[in-house]
Amino acid sequence: MIARRAALALPALLLPRLAVAQDAFPTRPIRLVVPWPPGGPIDLASRPVAARMAELLGQAVVVENRGGANGTIGSLHVAQAAPDGYTLLVASPGPVSIHPLARGQSDYDPLRVYTAVSQLVSSPSVLVVRKDFPAASLAELVAHARANPDRLTYGSAGPASINHLSAASLAARAGIAMLHVPYPGAAPMLNDLLAGRIDMAFMGIGVALPLLGQGSARGIAVGNLRRAVALPDLPTVGETYAGFSADNWYGILGPPGLPRAVVERLHAAAVAAVRTPAVTRVLLDAGTEPAPSETPAAFAAMFREDLERWRESVRAAGLRPD
Repeated sequence: MIARRAALALPALLLPRLAVAQDAFPTRPIRLVVPWPPGGPIDLASRPVAARMAELLGQAVVVENRGGANGTIGSLHVAQAAPDGYTLLVASPGPVSIHPLARGQSDYDPLRVYTAVSQLVSSPSVLVVRKDFPAASLAELVAHARANPDRLTYGSAGPASINHLSAASLAARAGIAMLHVPYPGAAPMLNDLLAGRIDMAFMGIGVALPLLGQGSARGIAVGNLRRAVALPDLPTVGETYAGFSADNWYGILGPPGLPRAVVERLHAAAVAAVRTPAVTRVLLDAGTEPAPSETPAAFAAMFREDLERWRESVRAAGLRPD
Protein backbone atom coordinates (compact mmCIF):
# COMPACT_ATOMS: atom_id res chain seq x y z
CA MET A 1 0.00 0.00 0.00
CA ILE A 2 2.83 2.40 0.89
CA ALA A 3 4.60 1.58 -2.39
CA ARG A 4 1.37 2.15 -4.33
CA ARG A 5 0.85 5.53 -2.65
CA ALA A 6 4.43 6.49 -3.44
CA ALA A 7 3.95 5.52 -7.08
CA LEU A 8 0.78 7.57 -7.30
CA ALA A 9 2.47 10.54 -5.71
CA LEU A 10 5.46 10.46 -8.06
CA PRO A 11 3.81 12.29 -10.98
CA ALA A 12 2.63 15.01 -8.62
CA LEU A 13 6.14 15.40 -7.26
CA LEU A 14 7.47 15.74 -10.80
CA LEU A 15 4.97 18.42 -11.84
CA PRO A 16 6.83 21.34 -10.23
CA ARG A 17 10.04 20.27 -11.95
CA LEU A 18 8.31 20.01 -15.33
CA ALA A 19 6.72 23.40 -14.82
CA VAL A 20 10.10 24.91 -14.02
CA ALA A 21 11.56 23.34 -17.16
CA GLN A 22 8.75 24.70 -19.32
CA ASP A 23 8.93 28.12 -17.69
CA ALA A 24 12.66 28.37 -18.47
CA PHE A 25 11.57 29.74 -21.86
CA PRO A 26 11.15 32.60 -22.39
CA THR A 27 13.34 34.60 -20.05
CA ARG A 28 13.47 37.77 -22.17
CA PRO A 29 11.37 39.54 -24.82
CA ILE A 30 10.55 37.79 -28.09
CA ARG A 31 10.71 39.60 -31.43
CA LEU A 32 7.90 38.79 -33.85
CA VAL A 33 9.15 39.99 -37.22
CA VAL A 34 6.54 41.19 -39.72
CA PRO A 35 8.34 41.50 -43.08
CA TRP A 36 6.10 44.35 -44.25
CA PRO A 37 5.62 48.00 -43.26
CA PRO A 38 3.25 48.90 -40.40
CA GLY A 39 -0.46 49.13 -41.08
CA GLY A 40 -0.81 46.29 -43.57
CA PRO A 41 -3.08 43.27 -43.07
CA ILE A 42 -0.35 41.00 -41.67
CA ASP A 43 0.81 43.69 -39.28
CA LEU A 44 -2.73 44.36 -38.06
CA ALA A 45 -3.41 40.65 -37.51
CA SER A 46 -0.11 40.13 -35.71
CA ARG A 47 -0.48 42.77 -33.03
CA PRO A 48 -3.45 41.37 -31.05
CA VAL A 49 -1.93 37.89 -31.27
CA ALA A 50 1.42 39.18 -30.02
CA ALA A 51 -0.19 41.05 -27.14
CA ARG A 52 -2.05 37.96 -25.96
CA MET A 53 1.00 35.72 -26.38
CA ALA A 54 2.93 38.10 -24.15
CA GLU A 55 0.32 37.67 -21.42
CA LEU A 56 0.46 33.90 -21.74
CA LEU A 57 4.26 33.63 -21.87
CA GLY A 58 5.00 36.24 -19.21
CA GLN A 59 7.42 38.11 -21.48
CA ALA A 60 6.98 40.92 -23.98
CA VAL A 61 6.31 39.82 -27.57
CA VAL A 62 7.36 42.79 -29.68
CA VAL A 63 6.16 43.18 -33.27
CA GLU A 64 9.09 44.37 -35.36
CA ASN A 65 8.42 45.58 -38.92
CA ARG A 66 11.23 44.76 -41.36
CA GLY A 67 9.79 45.57 -44.77
CA GLY A 68 11.52 45.48 -48.13
CA ALA A 69 12.00 43.31 -51.22
CA ASN A 70 8.44 41.99 -51.12
CA GLY A 71 8.86 40.60 -47.64
CA THR A 72 12.10 38.73 -48.25
CA ILE A 73 14.37 40.98 -46.14
CA GLY A 74 12.55 40.33 -42.89
CA SER A 75 11.99 36.68 -43.77
CA LEU A 76 15.68 36.03 -44.43
CA HIS A 77 16.57 37.88 -41.23
CA VAL A 78 14.60 35.31 -39.23
CA ALA A 79 15.96 32.37 -41.23
CA GLN A 80 19.47 33.45 -40.23
CA ALA A 81 18.66 34.16 -36.57
CA ALA A 82 19.86 32.11 -33.62
CA PRO A 83 17.63 29.06 -33.05
CA ASP A 84 16.62 30.08 -29.54
CA GLY A 85 12.98 31.10 -30.05
CA TYR A 86 13.51 34.81 -29.46
CA THR A 87 13.31 35.81 -33.14
CA LEU A 88 10.22 34.62 -35.02
CA LEU A 89 8.56 35.41 -38.33
CA VAL A 90 4.94 36.11 -39.14
CA ALA A 91 4.99 34.39 -42.51
CA SER A 92 2.72 34.39 -45.55
CA PRO A 93 3.13 32.46 -48.81
CA GLY A 94 4.65 35.32 -50.83
CA PRO A 95 8.10 35.65 -49.23
CA VAL A 96 8.56 32.08 -47.97
CA SER A 97 7.02 30.06 -50.82
CA ILE A 98 6.23 31.99 -53.98
CA HIS A 99 9.29 34.22 -54.35
CA PRO A 100 11.85 31.39 -54.06
CA LEU A 101 9.88 29.31 -56.58
CA ALA A 102 9.58 32.26 -58.98
CA ARG A 103 13.35 32.76 -58.74
CA GLY A 104 13.83 29.25 -60.10
CA GLN A 105 14.59 27.35 -56.88
CA SER A 106 12.72 24.27 -58.06
CA ASP A 107 14.03 22.09 -55.22
CA TYR A 108 13.20 24.69 -52.57
CA ASP A 109 11.98 23.28 -49.25
CA PRO A 110 11.00 26.01 -46.76
CA LEU A 111 11.08 23.54 -43.89
CA ARG A 112 14.84 23.30 -44.28
CA VAL A 113 15.01 27.09 -44.02
CA TYR A 114 12.48 27.53 -41.19
CA THR A 115 10.93 25.69 -38.26
CA ALA A 116 7.13 25.51 -38.37
CA VAL A 117 5.39 26.71 -35.19
CA SER A 118 1.71 27.31 -36.04
CA GLN A 119 -0.60 28.76 -38.59
CA LEU A 120 -2.50 31.72 -37.15
CA VAL A 121 -5.18 32.65 -39.64
CA SER A 122 -6.55 31.97 -43.08
CA SER A 123 -6.85 35.10 -45.20
CA PRO A 124 -9.41 34.32 -47.92
CA SER A 125 -8.96 35.71 -51.40
CA VAL A 126 -11.88 36.79 -53.54
CA LEU A 127 -12.17 36.92 -57.32
CA VAL A 128 -13.68 40.36 -57.90
CA VAL A 129 -14.94 41.74 -61.23
CA ARG A 130 -15.82 45.28 -62.32
CA LYS A 131 -19.39 46.15 -61.46
CA ASP A 132 -20.66 46.01 -65.07
CA PHE A 133 -18.88 42.78 -65.99
CA PRO A 134 -21.21 40.55 -68.08
CA ALA A 135 -21.01 37.47 -65.85
CA ALA A 136 -22.56 36.71 -62.47
CA SER A 137 -20.90 33.37 -61.73
CA LEU A 138 -17.63 31.57 -62.30
CA ALA A 139 -19.23 29.36 -64.96
CA GLU A 140 -20.47 32.44 -66.83
CA LEU A 141 -17.05 34.10 -66.51
CA VAL A 142 -15.31 31.05 -67.97
CA ALA A 143 -17.85 30.83 -70.83
CA HIS A 144 -17.35 34.52 -71.57
CA ALA A 145 -13.57 34.08 -71.58
CA ARG A 146 -13.80 31.16 -73.99
CA ALA A 147 -15.96 33.20 -76.33
CA ASN A 148 -13.47 36.10 -76.13
CA PRO A 149 -9.98 34.57 -75.92
CA ASP A 150 -7.19 36.94 -74.82
CA ARG A 151 -9.64 39.82 -74.40
CA LEU A 152 -10.47 39.55 -70.71
CA THR A 153 -7.96 41.25 -68.44
CA TYR A 154 -6.93 40.55 -64.87
CA GLY A 155 -4.79 42.76 -62.71
CA SER A 156 -2.09 42.00 -60.21
CA ALA A 157 0.28 43.78 -57.86
CA GLY A 158 3.14 42.59 -60.07
CA PRO A 159 4.52 39.40 -61.62
CA ALA A 160 4.65 36.46 -59.17
CA SER A 161 2.32 38.22 -56.74
CA ILE A 162 -0.41 36.11 -55.18
CA ASN A 163 -3.15 37.74 -57.24
CA HIS A 164 -1.15 37.10 -60.42
CA LEU A 165 -0.57 33.43 -59.67
CA SER A 166 -4.13 32.88 -58.46
CA ALA A 167 -5.61 34.16 -61.73
CA ALA A 168 -3.04 32.34 -63.85
CA SER A 169 -3.80 29.11 -62.02
CA LEU A 170 -7.54 29.61 -62.55
CA ALA A 171 -6.99 30.25 -66.26
CA ALA A 172 -4.93 27.06 -66.55
CA ARG A 173 -7.50 24.97 -64.68
CA ALA A 174 -10.38 26.38 -66.75
CA GLY A 175 -8.53 26.21 -70.07
CA ILE A 176 -9.05 29.89 -70.86
CA ALA A 177 -6.74 32.63 -72.11
CA MET A 178 -6.77 36.01 -70.35
CA LEU A 179 -4.40 38.98 -70.41
CA HIS A 180 -2.33 39.72 -67.33
CA VAL A 181 -1.99 43.42 -66.49
CA PRO A 182 0.70 43.88 -63.81
CA TYR A 183 0.83 47.00 -61.65
CA PRO A 184 3.54 48.38 -59.35
CA GLY A 185 1.33 47.64 -56.34
CA ALA A 186 -2.20 46.83 -55.22
CA ALA A 187 -3.49 50.43 -55.07
CA PRO A 188 -3.18 51.28 -58.79
CA MET A 189 -4.62 47.86 -59.69
CA LEU A 190 -7.63 48.55 -57.50
CA ASN A 191 -8.10 52.00 -59.03
CA ASP A 192 -8.19 50.59 -62.55
CA LEU A 193 -10.62 47.83 -61.55
CA LEU A 194 -13.01 50.38 -60.06
CA ALA A 195 -12.65 52.56 -63.16
CA GLY A 196 -13.46 49.59 -65.41
CA ARG A 197 -10.09 49.59 -67.15
CA ILE A 198 -9.48 45.93 -66.19
CA ASP A 199 -12.05 43.18 -65.84
CA MET A 200 -11.08 41.32 -62.68
CA ALA A 201 -8.55 40.58 -59.97
CA PHE A 202 -8.04 38.30 -57.01
CA MET A 203 -7.71 40.30 -53.81
CA GLY A 204 -7.72 39.82 -50.06
CA ILE A 205 -11.12 39.68 -48.45
CA GLY A 206 -10.30 42.66 -46.24
CA VAL A 207 -9.99 44.79 -49.39
CA ALA A 208 -12.88 43.12 -51.19
CA LEU A 209 -15.55 43.45 -48.50
CA PRO A 210 -15.92 47.26 -48.63
CA LEU A 211 -16.06 47.19 -52.44
CA LEU A 212 -18.76 44.54 -52.47
CA GLY A 213 -20.71 46.29 -49.74
CA GLN A 214 -20.66 49.58 -51.65
CA GLY A 215 -21.59 47.92 -54.94
CA SER A 216 -18.48 49.31 -56.66
CA ALA A 217 -17.42 45.78 -57.69
CA ARG A 218 -18.88 42.28 -57.60
CA GLY A 219 -17.61 39.04 -56.10
CA ILE A 220 -17.53 35.92 -58.29
CA ALA A 221 -15.88 33.30 -56.08
CA VAL A 222 -13.69 32.76 -53.01
CA GLY A 223 -10.20 31.41 -53.60
CA ASN A 224 -9.94 29.32 -50.43
CA LEU A 225 -10.88 25.69 -49.97
CA ARG A 226 -13.85 26.64 -47.78
CA ARG A 227 -16.41 29.40 -48.11
CA ALA A 228 -15.49 32.59 -46.29
CA VAL A 229 -17.20 33.30 -42.98
CA ALA A 230 -17.80 36.88 -44.10
CA LEU A 231 -19.22 35.81 -47.50
CA PRO A 232 -21.07 32.57 -46.83
CA ASP A 233 -23.22 32.81 -49.98
CA LEU A 234 -20.26 33.22 -52.34
CA PRO A 235 -19.11 29.85 -53.73
CA THR A 236 -15.48 28.81 -53.80
CA VAL A 237 -13.49 28.33 -56.98
CA GLY A 238 -12.90 24.81 -55.68
CA GLU A 239 -16.60 24.00 -55.96
CA THR A 240 -16.06 24.17 -59.73
CA TYR A 241 -12.36 23.24 -59.94
CA ALA A 242 -11.61 20.80 -57.13
CA GLY A 243 -8.60 21.54 -54.95
CA PHE A 244 -8.13 25.13 -56.11
CA SER A 245 -6.74 27.23 -53.27
CA ALA A 246 -5.25 30.71 -53.11
CA ASP A 247 -5.17 31.16 -49.34
CA ASN A 248 -2.87 33.96 -48.19
CA TRP A 249 -2.50 32.40 -44.73
CA TYR A 250 -0.37 33.88 -41.94
CA GLY A 251 1.64 31.74 -39.55
CA ILE A 252 4.61 31.74 -37.20
CA LEU A 253 7.94 30.35 -38.34
CA GLY A 254 11.26 30.27 -36.54
CA PRO A 255 14.81 29.73 -37.73
CA PRO A 256 15.89 26.15 -38.43
CA GLY A 257 16.85 24.00 -35.49
CA LEU A 258 14.50 25.38 -32.84
CA PRO A 259 14.40 22.99 -29.86
CA ARG A 260 11.23 20.92 -29.68
CA ALA A 261 10.32 22.19 -26.18
CA VAL A 262 10.58 25.80 -27.36
CA VAL A 263 8.47 25.06 -30.46
CA GLU A 264 5.78 23.40 -28.36
CA ARG A 265 5.65 26.27 -25.88
CA LEU A 266 5.40 28.85 -28.64
CA HIS A 267 2.79 26.77 -30.44
CA ALA A 268 0.65 26.46 -27.33
CA ALA A 269 0.80 30.21 -26.71
CA ALA A 270 0.01 31.08 -30.34
CA VAL A 271 -2.99 28.74 -30.46
CA ALA A 272 -4.34 29.99 -27.14
CA ALA A 273 -3.89 33.59 -28.28
CA VAL A 274 -5.81 33.10 -31.54
CA ARG A 275 -8.58 31.27 -29.69
CA THR A 276 -8.99 34.06 -27.12
CA PRO A 277 -12.48 35.50 -27.85
CA ALA A 278 -11.33 39.12 -27.96
CA VAL A 279 -8.51 38.27 -30.39
CA THR A 280 -10.80 36.09 -32.49
CA ARG A 281 -13.22 38.99 -32.86
CA VAL A 282 -10.49 41.40 -33.99
CA LEU A 283 -9.27 38.90 -36.58
CA LEU A 284 -12.77 38.22 -37.92
CA ASP A 285 -13.55 41.93 -38.11
CA ALA A 286 -10.46 42.35 -40.30
CA GLY A 287 -11.69 39.62 -42.67
CA THR A 288 -9.19 36.97 -41.58
CA GLU A 289 -10.34 33.67 -40.12
CA PRO A 290 -8.67 32.06 -37.08
CA ALA A 291 -7.00 28.83 -38.18
CA PRO A 292 -4.47 27.74 -35.53
CA SER A 293 -2.72 24.45 -36.23
CA GLU A 294 -3.44 21.51 -33.99
CA THR A 295 0.28 20.74 -33.81
CA PRO A 296 3.49 22.15 -35.32
CA ALA A 297 3.65 19.02 -37.48
CA ALA A 298 0.18 19.76 -38.84
CA PHE A 299 1.33 23.26 -39.80
CA ALA A 300 4.40 21.81 -41.51
CA ALA A 301 2.21 19.40 -43.49
CA MET A 302 -0.13 22.22 -44.56
CA PHE A 303 2.88 24.32 -45.50
CA ARG A 304 4.27 21.61 -47.81
CA GLU A 305 0.88 21.00 -49.43
CA ASP A 306 0.39 24.72 -50.00
CA LEU A 307 3.89 24.99 -51.45
CA GLU A 308 3.02 22.40 -54.09
CA ARG A 309 -0.08 24.36 -55.09
CA TRP A 310 2.01 27.49 -55.56
CA ARG A 311 4.62 25.48 -57.47
CA GLU A 312 1.89 24.52 -59.94
CA SER A 313 0.72 28.14 -60.09
CA VAL A 314 4.24 29.33 -60.95
CA ARG A 315 4.30 26.82 -63.80
CA ALA A 316 0.81 27.90 -64.95
CA ALA A 317 1.96 31.52 -65.04
CA GLY A 318 4.91 30.57 -67.22
CA LEU A 319 7.35 32.36 -64.94
CA ARG A 320 11.02 32.05 -65.67
CA PRO A 321 13.80 33.05 -63.27
CA ASP A 322 15.65 36.26 -64.09
